[in-house]
Amino acid sequence: MKVLVVNAGSSSLKCQLIESDGKMSLMKCLAERVGNEDASMSVSFFPDFEKVKYNVAGLTVAGCLKKLLDIMTDDPESPISGLGQIEAVGNRIVAGGEYFTRATLIDEKAREDLAKCEELAPLHNPAADECIDTLREMLPTTPQVAVFDTAFHQTMPPKAYMYPLPMRYYDEYKIRRYGAHGTSHRYAAQQAANLLGRPVRDLGLITCHLGNGGSIAAVNHGKSVDTTMGFTPLEGLMMGTRSGSIDPAIITYIMRREGISFDEMDAILNRESGIRGVSGTSGDMRDVLDAAAEGDERANLAIEMYVYRIQKAIGSYYAAMTRTDAVVMTAGIGENSAELRERIFAGLAHMGMILDKDRNDFTGALGANRIISIDDSPIRICVVTTDEEMRIARETDALVGRM
Repeated sequence: MKVLVVNAGSSSLKCQLIESDGKMSLMKCLAERVGNEDASMSVSFFPDFEKVKYNVAGLTVAGCLKKLLDIMTDDPESPISGLGQIEAVGNRIVAGGEYFTRATLIDEKAREDLAKCEELAPLHNPAADECIDTLREMLPTTPQVAVFDTAFHQTMPPKAYMYPLPMRYYDEYKIRRYGAHGTSHRYAAQQAANLLGRPVRDLGLITCHLGNGGSIAAVNHGKSVDTTMGFTPLEGLMMGTRSGSIDPAIITYIMRREGISFDEMDAILNRESGIRGVSGTSGDMRDVLDAAAEGDERANLAIEMYVYRIQKAIGSYYAAMTRTDAVVMTAGIGENSAELRERIFAGLAHMGMILDKDRNDFTGALGANRIISIDDSPIRICVVTTDEEMRIARETDALVGRM
């Protein structure tokens, strides 16, 4: 089955056309910095995957998707000649609340419930929903499936997902911790188990999805028992433009002092804070690392804060788990920044997480799953190349195949 996987982010779009029977990618697409003047989209096709870059300045995430579909039907290198050859679409959805606990076929009822979840992930869900609507217009008879980041975390116990608020807020509004990046955490845990040569059900793992958004999960015997993101993806780690966890009284204090609205405060916390807010440079860690290397003190402070909060989160899950066999690094920063990995684990060696500098720096293994701790490290450190798209394709194939 040819499955188009759509992974819409707040300022990015990742897509693959996957032949799910052979677990083979036929097309790869990545649009970055969407919404900025330097927004670009690269598209490549099987077998050579030679990237062709397109300017997508002025387009939304859904607009990038529409442009991609046009490229796929017009480019002679494309594996399809018409959109009708796409047999199913798998959409990555960040937040499903308590409406969705597993992958779901998108019908009218599901689309209505998806709209209700947008406030749980205001940077991601609206963009994903716009992509769904674009595809419903362009591929009206093609089945679409929603695969939820929150589904993997449904195994968290109440002591982990409940907030210390009056119970009526859970009873009436379902305010609880849902987590995110579940598809990535599940995939990373399984790949780490493969690296260690042991069944995932026998392992205690701390998985770290570190990209523009970031979260850490405690995965015990293959199940999520806690994660840093909460009711929305704003809780937890310091991120590209999101503050992560802060004293909630700060919010009302700023609103009173500056006389700003709820929507304005929401925008500050989600779009103007985190690495961007502290560095004053960018929300992209690559830009901030470059600025710090040139002596920018605010950029260096942003990096130090980012690393420190990750160290604290890993340490807290080490305390919460009955055993920890490995820490797993994945996603854009986790996979690609040897410098940040070195900084993070420099502060965790006393806990038995001992990095091997040569293995960590070895660029020849980039893109490959590998162990980067010393041989006798009590807790292994793994790097896993995340492949959320392949996981989404498999779940989409399984659900559509049962129709």
